[in-house]
Amino acid sequence: MPLAKARNWILTHAWRLAAAFGLGALMPLAFSPWDWKWVAVLAMAGWLLLLRRGPAFATGWAFGLGWFGLGAWWLAPTFHQFGPLAWPWAVLAVALVGAALGLYPALLGWVARRLAGGSELRMLALFPLLVVGEEWLRGHLFTGLPWTSLGSLLLDTPAVGWAAVVGADGAALLPALAAASLAALALDWRLGAAGLAVAAALVAAAPAPWRADGAAHRVALVQADIPQRLKWDAGFLNETMARYARLSARAASRAEVIVWPEAAVPMFLSRAPGWRDWLARRLRVWNRTLLFGGLRLTGGGQAENGIWMFEPGSDAWRFVAKRHLVPFGEYVPDWIPFLHRIVPGIADFRPGRDAGVLSAARSRYGSLVCYEAIFPDEARARARAGASVLVNVVNDAWYGRTPAAWQHLQAARMRAVETGRWLLRAANTGVSAIIAPDGRVKASRPWFTQGLVTGEYRDSRAVTPWMRWGDAPLLLLGLPALALAFWRRR
Repeated sequence: MPLAKARNWILTHAWRLAAAFGLGALMPLAFSPWDWKWVAVLAMAGWLLLLRRGPAFATGWAFGLGWFGLGAWWLAPTFHQFGPLAWPWAVLAVALVGAALGLYPALLGWVARRLAGGSELRMLALFPLLVVGEEWLRGHLFTGLPWTSLGSLLLDTPAVGWAAVVGADGAALLPALAAASLAALALDWRLGAAGLAVAAALVAAAPAPWRADGAAHRVALVQADIPQRLKWDAGFLNETMARYARLSARAASRAEVIVWPEAAVPMFLSRAPGWRDWLARRLRVWNRTLLFGGLRLTGGGQAENGIWMFEPGSDAWRFVAKRHLVPFGEYVPDWIPFLHRIVPGIADFRPGRDAGVLSAARSRYGSLVCYEAIFPDEARARARAGASVLVNVVNDAWYGRTPAAWQHLQAARMRAVETGRWLLRAANTGVSAIIAPDGRVKASRPWFTQGLVTGEYRDSRAVTPWMRWGDAPLLLLGLPALALAFWRRR
């Protein structure tokens, strides 16, 4: 009997779940490199209409599976090539990622229906506020994974200034409001039109992005284009270092500051005194501030991934460590220590405990090492600690020529807007870019090419509202609205 019930349930709801999955699969098209923002609004509107009937949790999960499962397809070749996992296991791993992240839209759909108490219009009215909470949970729960954050859809629009006020999670309210209003048009055109009018008013009332008005500096970002398969190959080390030296010698005549990507120096310098001396001699010739991604040994056989800085006139090499590590890539969570025995290739890095800011004569550099750039709180912490400019060192060579590098860049652009600071992004294979406080890319170069990105940035001491208050006001304002909805349902 249970099997018969399950079969009937599947047959009854199959079309709804398939439609939700298909709509979710369209969501990645709204993000870089396509940037068809309207697709997200239409896809969410269609999903909301599906949520009016049938199983809300399953419909939300199907939507999330399409969004995050198919949207993260680029993880499969990475798992296969560098895992190394056989193709079936690599595809299964991506499906599991999608299934796990799909729980957030599933929870969103279930809560929206639950609080609406049978009122379809109330569900649509609650949806934008609930999306803010869902995006916050996705960015924080179990270390968080806010990839393709809905708030980043405000980039390159007149509404982008809201990100400096409410952050990326709060900015998600606007596309969610547009989607809910479109869905409402099918139920009550007056309410739908009113919602669209409110969305338009929010766009019109958006504050201007913050400006950096400090001292101007010339910077050169080095994109060396080291293939991932050769990055840690000892036989390729001479070419790696020669490539960085050659490009940096050119950069020294054009810039005051030179930035190399993540793990540009693929060794522990404390164990390679010859290479350390080799680099020190060239630094004295260039006579420029150099920031480069590298590693540092710590006690207990652990290591830190971070950014080294050398400044002319000083023999000190300063280091700040990455604080938000990649689970299963850079460390194994404490609750599954046995994974090291199953997958011995997982690194054992230690998270940094410093403030993540390197102070130099010219600027105070806030470090964002690769994956950290997708987390708003990491950039906020660096800016609140005194960083006048953000430096994001990256190695996206793992993902080849897939959308991952562009979506990673999109997240970094939001960090510039939220903090009102320039962001200098040096990426091994690209996309290296100089990003202004309004999120616009002022200079970049094609990915998978060797060369420099040169330009100007300005220091900033701005304290944006989001820097000051973070997400707390938005979340606190949401509680009375949710309480009212719950009370009215009862």
